[in-house]
Amino acid sequence: MNTQDAKRVLETALICAQQPLPLRDMRTLFADELGADTLRNLLDELTRDWSDRGVELVALSTGWRFQSRPEMRDYLDRLNPEKPPKYSRAVMETLAIMAYRQPVTRGDIEDIRGVTVSSQIIKQLEDRGWIEAIGYREAPGRPALYATTRQFLDDLGLASLEQLPALDTAAFGAAAALVEAEDQASLIEAQASLVLDGGEAPAEALPAVTPDEAEPAAVEVAAEATAEQPAETATELPAEVAPEAPALEEESVPSSAEAASGDTPSRGERSAPSSNSPLDSEPAADAAPMDPEA
Repeated sequence: MNTQDAKRVLETALICAQQPLPLRDMRTLFADELGADTLRNLLDELTRDWSDRGVELVALSTGWRFQSRPEMRDYLDRLNPEKPPKYSRAVMETLAIMAYRQPVTRGDIEDIRGVTVSSQIIKQLEDRGWIEAIGYREAPGRPALYATTRQFLDDLGLASLEQLPALDTAAFGAAAALVEAEDQASLIEAQASLVLDGGEAPAEALPAVTPDEAEPAAVEVAAEATAEQPAETATELPAEVAPEAPALEEESVPSSAEAASGDTPSRGERSAPSSNSPLDSEPAADAAPMDPEA
């Protein structure tokens, strides 16, 4: 078999394969007539032939396969509108720790994350085929050691762990700042709870009050006291003041001077008293001046 025929057979096998094709399976295609070096040369030629197309030939951890280029993803998603399953932040953080720190135990992950790792998270990653237990640590309880699988690299399109993105130091700095902010918030909450429980807070937890801040506060308290005072006085005033006696109608009673001079106005000229008044039964001339004590 010449090189061109072998290249065509290899290309067809890679396109039709459902899983990445390793070199040992490629040699089986040619009944071990082609060596590993010859197969690698054919794979390099196929890679160059497909370099300007929407599909590329890539080497993964478990073998070689054809896959669509990343820029074709938006168009291919229109044919399959179903969204892939989304994983929680806890699952992704656990997987990232395993990828960069493997092999790790569950306790190692909890120490890094600062929270308890649920067994459901470990089971979810195992069911997905991304992690597996590769051994046990010689420690009390013999905890299992977890590491990522080849399926994890294949799903990411990587050939080895060395192709993982480098950790960003800025991200670690932001994480450290976040942890420091959380610690500061915890300190403030502890100080607040101490004050509410009746204890004494540290000096730095009690900010000093300046005169400019104290004066408006005093004015506000005085204003509230002044606003409440009229209401209390209004409720006590009716109980302390006695009702006034009704004023007598002076015009209905003649003075002594008028009685002596005879200039007493007639009953028609005076204003008519009410029907119940005692003045209707007595003459005006005979009326004596009223005693102030009466």
